[in-house]
Amino acid sequence: MTFGERVKSARQKLGMSQQALAKELGVSFATVNRWENGHNDPKYETVVRFENFCSEREEVSREGAEE
Repeated sequence: MTFGERVKSARQKLGMSQQALAKELGVSFATVNRWENGHNDPKYETVVRFENFCSEREEVSREGAEE
């Protein structure tokens, strides 16, 4: 799975728009769109931010489900 495919899959699972994800990661909507369409690859720092963001969201979802 490419990074763009991972971004799109995670974004959809979280119920987020490209715009909302872009805001969370500190990038433009166009950047997220280009990743998802395979036109650009992100910088290493952005990959780390994305992975951390997804991990945090998953933790919050699990904690909410346990209550």
